[in-house]
Amino acid sequence: MAAPRKFDEETRARAVRMYQDRIRDLGESKLTARRAVGALLDINPETLRNWIERQEVDSGARAGVTTETSDELKALRREVAELRRANEILKTASAFFAQAELCATGLRPRRFTRARP
Repeated sequence: MAAPRKFDEETRARAVRMYQDRIRDLGESKLTARRAVGALLDINPETLRNWIERQEVDSGARAGVTTETSDELKALRREVAELRRANEILKTASAFFAQAELCATGLRPRRFTRARP
C-alpha cells in the first residue's frame, strides 16, 4: 500500500502554476523558480521538480508515460496476476476431481505396469 500523500492535488497544481508563472513573468531560471516556489509553499524543490515533470508528461510537452497509461497498466497487471492465480486453482481442482471420479468408478489407471515374462 502506498504511503499517504503529504500534499493534496490542489496544492500540487497551484505549485506548478506558480512555478510556470514565475518563469513566464519574471524570466527566472527553472532552478531559481523551483526554489522560490518551494520556499513560499514549504515544498522541497526536488519534489516540486517531480510534479512539474509529471505535469509536462501528462500534457504532452515532454516524452514519457502518462499517469493515465501508467494507472491502466498497473490495473491490467493486477488483473492478469489474479487470473493466473484463478487458473492455477482451477487446474488443481480439475485434476483433483478427475482423480476422484476415476476412483469412484473403479477405473483407476495403472501407474506401474510390469511386463510379465
